[in-house]
Amino acid sequence: MRESQTDPRVSQTNLAGDLLLHLGQAADGPLHERVKRALRTAIRDGRIEVGTALPPSRRLAADLGCSRWAVTEAYGQLVAEGYLEARTGSATRVRWSNSPDDRSARRAPQQAPAARYDLAPGLPDLRAFPRRRWADAVRAQATTVAFTEFGYPPPGGHPRLRRLLAEYLARARGVSTSPEDVTVCTSVTDGVRRFCQALRARGITAVAVEEPGWTRLREVIRAAGLDVVPVRADGAGLRTDELAGHTGLRAVLASPAHQFPLGTVLAPERRAALLHWAREVDGVVLEDDYDAEFRYDRRPVASLQGMDPSRVVLFKSLSKILSPALGIGWIVAPARWTEHLHRADQTATQPPPLDQLAFADLLESGAYDRHLRACRGRYRDRRDTLVRALADQLPDAPVSGVAAGLHLLLRLPTAVDPAAVVRAAAARSLRVADLAAYHATEDHADHGLVLGYGNLADGAVQEAVAQLRAAIDACRQRP
Repeated sequence: MRESQTDPRVSQTNLAGDLLLHLGQAADGPLHERVKRALRTAIRDGRIEVGTALPPSRRLAADLGCSRWAVTEAYGQLVAEGYLEARTGSATRVRWSNSPDDRSARRAPQQAPAARYDLAPGLPDLRAFPRRRWADAVRAQATTVAFTEFGYPPPGGHPRLRRLLAEYLARARGVSTSPEDVTVCTSVTDGVRRFCQALRARGITAVAVEEPGWTRLREVIRAAGLDVVPVRADGAGLRTDELAGHTGLRAVLASPAHQFPLGTVLAPERRAALLHWAREVDGVVLEDDYDAEFRYDRRPVASLQGMDPSRVVLFKSLSKILSPALGIGWIVAPARWTEHLHRADQTATQPPPLDQLAFADLLESGAYDRHLRACRGRYRDRRDTLVRALADQLPDAPVSGVAAGLHLLLRLPTAVDPAAVVRAAAARSLRVADLAAYHATEDHADHGLVLGYGNLADGAVQEAVAQLRAAIDACRQRP
């Protein structure tokens, strides 16, 4: 019902878009004056920021339940008073604020400029993200799925994605599981966090981790209230012989297929020893299947989970394959652990159902496999170019861990401080990582840099290495 200027039944508050306007009573004056006062108050209180576009007069009038004339009259008076500005063909916008510096004060702080050359580990080639194929998959799901799919997803993720993941993992990674024991999460970090909560509920208070290893996962374990037990890794992977020295330890986090940051593969005898340890202590192995799809100079290594599905929990995500921005990962756990995950974490965050279905579409159509094959060839060529450039320009700095993955190790001469190189490289708009940053203890002799080439443009490899050489030369200790 439209309000007359003398109607006493008008509500004192009316929603204009996302803005609550207090119009007062009819006795407080003509409606256009009350609309003007309400808008002016909202502007002066800072509830409408400088530059904000106000709703068209027709829409705001409909929201307020009044005539369009009352709104246009209020807009016109506020334009005359300097609170608003109106331009032909554009929306009416707020131009007034309490402070002349209000616009700059409200602006979000600027981020540091992105490095021109990205040799830091942790990202795939973001330029290669299949934008069109992903957009088509999302669009197809949004236009064809039943309306029921727009509700809350069931615990564990969408059944179709869980089924397709179980089939894909069995074929590509040698995983032995059923769709019911696949749990969709947002990342490996999220999966480990959730599983650590399940460990605590079972009375497990500590988790062994590879030393060196991925720093973020150590932080997640500590944040869950569990102790972190560093266990050394070497050229054959995790030192499984050192696990027995920690009484009461029943869980270990490892990356058997491709260790980060050393780039090694867990040796066959140590894979067997790790599973034997888990059975002896009635424990569990948390397998981070880190960038296992990208291998170049060796045969594929199957998942550890396939050797003993009752003792190994596998974690994986799309962060190193498509993009971390998608927020899609999964956990493959024994049934007893899956039940606990679903029961204990009812509020767990899942990827949006449409994104889960879009990824399922890529899996079922074969587009995901084709993307992997294309990326594998691209990364192999980029790695070869990088290794050659490093050998040419830094002959006294050997590389290792190049057979697979998206990173390698560059061993620096003892006279060069890696931390100083990181700072000198940053000054040259080059991102690199100090190997020491991935250690949990000070008891190590590693001396070098971790160089990621996933997000490095192909045409920038030579110049990136030239800048790295300049940074290293600037940090060499001279007599």
